[in-house]
Amino acid sequence: MRFNNLSVPIVIIAVILIIIIPIPSVLLDVLLAVNISLGLLILLNTIYAKDALQFSIFPSLLLVTTLFRLALNISSTKLILSTGEPGDVIQAFGGFVIQGEVVVGLIVFLIITIVQFLVITKGAERVSEVAARFTLDAMPGKQMAIDADLNTGLISELEARDRRKQIQQEADFYGAMDGASKFVKNDAIVGIVITLINIVGGFVLGSLRGEGGLVELMGIYTNLTVGDGLVTQIPALMISVATGFIITRAASDSNLSDDLLKQIFQNSTVMFLASAVAFLLAMVPGLPVFPFFVLSIILLLSGYNVKKALQKNEMQKEVDVEESEVEEIRRPENVVSLLQVDPIELEFGYGIIPLADSNQGGDLLDRVVMIRRQIALDMGMVVPIIRLRDNIQLSPNEYVIKIKGIEVSKGNLMLDHYMAMNPGTVDEQVEGIQTVEPAFGLPATWINEAQREKAEMLGYTIVDPPSVIATHLTEMIKKHTHELLSRQDVQTLIDNIKENHSALVNELIPKQMSYGEIQKVLANLLREGISIRDLVTILETVADYIAVTRDTDVLTEYARQSLKRAISSKYISNYKASVITLDPHLEQTIMDSVQQTEQGSYLALEPSMTQKIINEVYTQIQKVLTMGQQPIVLTSPMVRLYFKRLTEQAISDLIVLSYNELDASIEVQSVGMVSL
Repeated sequence: MRFNNLSVPIVIIAVILIIIIPIPSVLLDVLLAVNISLGLLILLNTIYAKDALQFSIFPSLLLVTTLFRLALNISSTKLILSTGEPGDVIQAFGGFVIQGEVVVGLIVFLIITIVQFLVITKGAERVSEVAARFTLDAMPGKQMAIDADLNTGLISELEARDRRKQIQQEADFYGAMDGASKFVKNDAIVGIVITLINIVGGFVLGSLRGEGGLVELMGIYTNLTVGDGLVTQIPALMISVATGFIITRAASDSNLSDDLLKQIFQNSTVMFLASAVAFLLAMVPGLPVFPFFVLSIILLLSGYNVKKALQKNEMQKEVDVEESEVEEIRRPENVVSLLQVDPIELEFGYGIIPLADSNQGGDLLDRVVMIRRQIALDMGMVVPIIRLRDNIQLSPNEYVIKIKGIEVSKGNLMLDHYMAMNPGTVDEQVEGIQTVEPAFGLPATWINEAQREKAEMLGYTIVDPPSVIATHLTEMIKKHTHELLSRQDVQTLIDNIKENHSALVNELIPKQMSYGEIQKVLANLLREGISIRDLVTILETVADYIAVTRDTDVLTEYARQSLKRAISSKYISNYKASVITLDPHLEQTIMDSVQQTEQGSYLALEPSMTQKIINEVYTQIQKVLTMGQQPIVLTSPMVRLYFKRLTEQAISDLIVLSYNELDASIEVQSVGMVSL
């Protein structure tokens, strides 16, 4: 492990030393062989890579190999110009290519260099630029797609994290390749320059040393220079080709060889047509008959074999499908998957599918993400994944909201219309289809696009169909947050604050309270629409009073009193509150009816008394509503909980506060009293 950490720095330092220190020709032969082998190894790795990220070190490797070739070029140039003996590898390459023809050898070398520079390197550089730009441009869309899949439950949080990491790695890779491709391009230019320097310098130095005439010097130094150029340019060519492979490689389940064979030889019709064309070319006068005729026969046989193999595969697939269907029928039904209940579901008919399909311009998935964020801010809890699915049993424009598999609300939409709602200040009516706003039960009208501008000018509130669903879903989730909060969610919330409030958490959990008891306190708050975002204050209060009582309902009342500023700002504006109070005699009657048990306390009133109280509350509420104000019942702290329980079945949305839950700066005015 220690050597692995030092291997790359050692190699880089050794390469730099090769540039500075003269090396013998024997060592140069070894290093040139290593250079060729390294280029071949890189080329084969890119061919067998299934996607670019399997060889993510490639950009850095380009820099290392370029520096290594530069060092070898400099070392070989030193030996060529100083001794004329650069080693057996360079001499062998030069002699093999030139074979006594200096001009032919130079032309071959120039062709290889120009092909590498103008064709392969230039193309790879352009592909790198385009790939980097498109990868970076596609990042936001890919991130949104991952978030959408996560919100619909198609992938888990861990899978989403892995996908985001892969997208970031792709962006980093193609961005690095955009710059690293310049190494390959400039390396080809340097190869040409060094070749010219070797030839000219060899002639000059050979003449000064009296090593022979012009023809002899040309034969010696051209042979060595071309050999040196080929020894370095061939590995450079292999790495240039590898660069083209790696940046043009699309993600696949197999390597390049497998994909090449599968995709070229996959259509028998193409093979037959190519065979026919080759046969016609064989019949053209002047063209050689034998190669085209043989090629036509080969293509014909290949097409026949491909067609036969495809038919065999189709038959095998049909047999496999039949066997799997039979096996599925015989297999006992796996009911475990049917036991899973989604916390929140939104089912809709096929007519509403375009709202959830991003390819058709629907943004419902994005709205679901925003709903979860908004409820986290408003209520302080993490909403579970909202499952979206179509249901052919519903009417085309109908949708259903389910909590833990049970329908809690539903609605109907008109996709080509807008919902117009009268805020109460508009006298003129608009033509349309009368309906009811599903979230709050307000009267509304479906209007078409042509009436929209008129309705807006009159003062109507205009809502599009996606907003109708989003608002309805938001209100239903808020109404049932206390049901959705689980012990696991409570642990997640507490772990979130534990880093900065470890003393509080360690004191309370698990020494004094369990997660289940804290869950009951938080659920009681959420039941009445109180945000638990200030979890620290809630836990601090619970820790203060846990020694006094373990009744979670009483602890909830203490927590509400600690949250009085938040409660006051939620229900009361302008520091003035017009409230309905309870007659002291009624409060005493309620307290006398409270029964204490080991499981907690409950209210035991006669049904006739209960109905009389609720009727009186209805009367007072109507008076307040006629005044254009929100009904708020104000009680003493000991009575608040029991009075809320008394009225919540008949008047679920009634706001019941205690004196201790009002901020001291609020001015209270009684506009009615509930009495017996």
